[in-house]
Amino acid sequence: MKFKLTTIAAAILLNPVAMADEADDKVKDIERLTVEGKYLSVNQSNSIKSPTPIIDVPQSLSIMTAEEITARGITSVGQIIDYTPGVNTSQGEGHRDAVVFRGVRSTADFYLDGNRDDVQYYRALYNVEQVEILRGPNALLFGRGGTGGILNRVSKKAQTGQAFTNYNVSANTFGAYNLQLDSNLDTGEKSAVRINAMYESLDNHRDFYYGDRYGFNPTARFEVSENTIVDLSYEYVDHERFIDRGVPTANGEPVEALENIVFGDPENNYQTMDADVFRANVQHTFSDSLKGNFNAFYGEYDKVYSNFYAAGYDADANVVTLDGYVDTTQRENLILSANLVGEFTTGQIEHTVIFGGELVNTDSNQDRYNPVFDSNSDDQEQFFVSRPLDFRGLTGTNIDGVTVTAAFSDINDDTHAKLDVYSFYVQDEIALTENFDLVLGARFDSFDIEVFDARPTELVTASKKDEEVSPRAGLVYKPQENISIYASYSESFLPRSGEQYANLNNDADKLDADTFANQEVGIKWDFENGLSFTAAIFENEQTSLVIDPNDDESVIEENSDVSGFELQLQGNLTEKWRITANYSHLDGENADGLALRELPENTMSVWSSYQVNDVFGFAIGAMFQDESFVATREDSPVLPSYTRVDASAYYEVNDKMRVQLNVENLTDTLYFPNAHSTHQVTVGAPLNARLSLVGSF
Repeated sequence: MKFKLTTIAAAILLNPVAMADEADDKVKDIERLTVEGKYLSVNQSNSIKSPTPIIDVPQSLSIMTAEEITARGITSVGQIIDYTPGVNTSQGEGHRDAVVFRGVRSTADFYLDGNRDDVQYYRALYNVEQVEILRGPNALLFGRGGTGGILNRVSKKAQTGQAFTNYNVSANTFGAYNLQLDSNLDTGEKSAVRINAMYESLDNHRDFYYGDRYGFNPTARFEVSENTIVDLSYEYVDHERFIDRGVPTANGEPVEALENIVFGDPENNYQTMDADVFRANVQHTFSDSLKGNFNAFYGEYDKVYSNFYAAGYDADANVVTLDGYVDTTQRENLILSANLVGEFTTGQIEHTVIFGGELVNTDSNQDRYNPVFDSNSDDQEQFFVSRPLDFRGLTGTNIDGVTVTAAFSDINDDTHAKLDVYSFYVQDEIALTENFDLVLGARFDSFDIEVFDARPTELVTASKKDEEVSPRAGLVYKPQENISIYASYSESFLPRSGEQYANLNNDADKLDADTFANQEVGIKWDFENGLSFTAAIFENEQTSLVIDPNDDESVIEENSDVSGFELQLQGNLTEKWRITANYSHLDGENADGLALRELPENTMSVWSSYQVNDVFGFAIGAMFQDESFVATREDSPVLPSYTRVDASAYYEVNDKMRVQLNVENLTDTLYFPNAHSTHQVTVGAPLNARLSLVGSF
């Protein structure tokens, strides 16, 4: 099964070079193409942290701009993932964004302007300039995690010399609606204030579902001098939503007959989250060849997650077993970072060097309480399946006809984690010749964590310090300015405390961090008409240590492997016709040879838009996801493959107002996109439409 980067694969990727050589005389004088989206960001705050064109980056990445997000009627990170190669969504237990990056499931590899955003919640997009998804290990620039990829949101910032107010008002057929305001105020020649605000009332196709989201994000920019720009930002976040963890499985697949039943407590399945986030950024140009970027990030979060879910299901008896818990999280994140980007030459060789450092301090308090049913003094109880279940407000009737009541009175753990991280990294982009670029770099991370876990019967204290060096190397060959062929190698790591810093039990503090190594070969080709094609072949290997069950003093090395390839075509086919098309093939197994969970072998998507005239345009899209396993085990249920068709149309009322219609699941297909566990399978939304009024004044 194991995929290797063979000479045959390399030959396939190199084949366009021959094609390019045949037309060499015609394209020698072509200057670097100016293609929309060619650069990761319009400013210096982006995922690459240097002004490197996408075509010269030896890594797979995708970008969706704010304009595309609006045009497609996208309201969530998950909808972006649906049309991105190499990644797919995970359920996230109904309360958080969760992404599977090339077979690696993550709930913490999210970033905001390059700052780690690891608290578990659903991220709004009202204040986003663009969303960047980098695939493959990214430890050099981002540190721990990022083992399969990262998702970075670039926020909207105040713009000097401009004054505008944009709005977006929308409602869908489920009854949900969204209000967004984006206003930029020119407060002087050297300063500006920008306010982004949103309110969203949530609703969907499932019973009892509700929710409200508020977001308020004022930013300010000060051009202190010709060489110094200061950006300040504050964001207030207030989210509340119903938690729905889906339906059970039987006979190896989701039970379609249960698609309309919610397996939970309508009054005690919810999430609330309040957050205050402060950001400061200073950009300073020391000289034409040396620039600096300095960041301060502080976030304070308060979250409650309460839920019941199906832990077992007996199809013959029509009985479901309910379990549940309440989690609370209070977290403070302080991140200080800085980097310098310098350009210089040594002889005939040009260098672009990035040198940076980061200091992270995290204080996290997480509690979990299990329910106790008065009928059996246990945390589980059985109920007959009905719509709705006979369980509401922590009270119901069990299968024996007995009225039962539950209370969240059993403390599972009370965990306090203190985390200190310091890092520094260096990377050199070396222009060896006109045709060859070499990228070399490494990052050092010191990850120091102390965990206090107050359990019902004991107080467990554990600590762990990991010191890791993560290298990166890449070679880029450019037969001509608009074509690059690259090969890269990178490493990353994940400490044994896990993504949320609470898993230092069961001797995990004695084990080294999990490590990941990625090999990748790819090609990027920018065509003259604004069309871009990328392809990549990769292999990602994970090495993990476990305690030898036969010898507590020894460890066993376990490896898993994910390999595959990705294709992406995006840009303008004609002046009026634009397309984005993606294909991914993924294959992965663990040390026991079992196929990995949530890893569809084939995924495809296409979004095609056509501008009929100056005022009217339409688009149609489709996505296909192959079947995948719910769990990494031999008897795992299977999520069936599915195809979903989406569409949109717009009409420009005038130069300041657009009416837009977006339709999701045009064919009204019943599908199950992801799952958390055997009996928690997400039910995809049926046919639904969103009407939007987008404009400015």
